[in-house]
Amino acid sequence: MLIETLKSLYNRDLNKLKIEIESYQDESKIWAIDKNISNSGGNLCLHLIGNINTYIGAELGKTAYVRDRPLEFSLKDIPKSELISKIENTIVVVNNALDTLTEADLEKIYPQIVFEKEMTTGFFLVHLSTHLGYHLGQINYHRRLM
Repeated sequence: MLIETLKSLYNRDLNKLKIEIESYQDESKIWAIDKNISNSGGNLCLHLIGNINTYIGAELGKTAYVRDRPLEFSLKDIPKSELISKIENTIVVVNNALDTLTEADLEKIYPQIVFEKEMTTGFFLVHLSTHLGYHLGQINYHRRLM
């Protein structure tokens, strides 16, 4: 039950991320920052892709993804089409990884210590979903401000 709920939420929000990136009328605005906004929509998008591909793809889906977190915030001017492609690939990774899990797997301890303490896989997957939603809202607001 929770696995299907998580799949639904990740698919909904990753598809919404794709729509947000597509909705920037001026592609250069994806990367715009200002004195009070330190992260662009593009960098937040890269951060979400890196986060999900690390904790769901590499750890649970065994994709061998290697994260370079500093690049998520320093890369600039990646074409909109490339960001969209990365989001679409992330959707596939999430669905493939979640399809391998059982409800019993959700009760197991997540294989990595992320917040300095153990947590169940189910708890961490819910956390990652809320993290996605949090930054998705920031991207929406960034797009409308720019």
